[in-house]
Amino acid sequence: MRDHGTGRNSNIQKHHSKSPSLHPRNKPGHRPHVLLHALAAQQPLPGAALGAVHVNHGLQADAGHWQEHCRAVCQALDLPYVDLRVDGRPAAGESPEAAARHARYRALREWLPAGHCLLTAQHLDDQAETLLLQLLRGSGVRGLAAMPAVTEFGAGHLLRPLLAFTRQGLVAYARHHDLRWIEDPSNADTGIDRNYLRHRIMPLLRERWPAASETLTRSAGHCAGAADLLTGLAGRDIAALSPGETKTLPVTGLR
Repeated sequence: MRDHGTGRNSNIQKHHSKSPSLHPRNKPGHRPHVLLHALAAQQPLPGAALGAVHVNHGLQADAGHWQEHCRAVCQALDLPYVDLRVDGRPAAGESPEAAARHARYRALREWLPAGHCLLTAQHLDDQAETLLLQLLRGSGVRGLAAMPAVTEFGAGHLLRPLLAFTRQGLVAYARHHDLRWIEDPSNADTGIDRNYLRHRIMPLLRERWPAASETLTRSAGHCAGAADLLTGLAGRDIAALSPGETKTLPVTGLR
């Protein structure tokens, strides 16, 4: 896999002192399998416990088969495995993708032990797609920052250590190591906004601008820096206007 220079993997080491265990989220696709395999093979954090967690949304007819596939992958890598079951069905008027995402992250937040880290396998191309989605939603700089490499999550942290790697690089790694995975058929549904961008828009952009994913991801990083700067400046302004422990702001200071 080629690292495109974002330095994201250092975040695992950065948060190891806070985390006695790392929990990659396991799915039947190639990305989580690559993450699990790389962590198990390279052991970048000596002494850190490693165990995978899978979320069964109960939405696909093959969900049970996917769950067993994930369990078998963990057994082959000699890793502890946990599966969580959630009701990912959407409420009236709710997006199916949003309903599944909310159910998944709610369950993972509740499950993650205090001080531990959950790792997910989003990559550089996912980040570029997220930036485009946020642009089309009219988001500000915080939204345009897309997915943070590290964020607080429940009682622990959520890490995305593959944001520096492309989809192509992860597939090449999986094939090189003869990994076996299952494709989620919903990933081919271009009725889903992200899939439309992935299958219809991004190939056109890359025809004209081959480094489109890398460039968009760099812009997301600039937006993240701008958002952090604005947050810091706002905090300084509030502290100057409201010294001490009071949680009020003087009207005169806001004029």
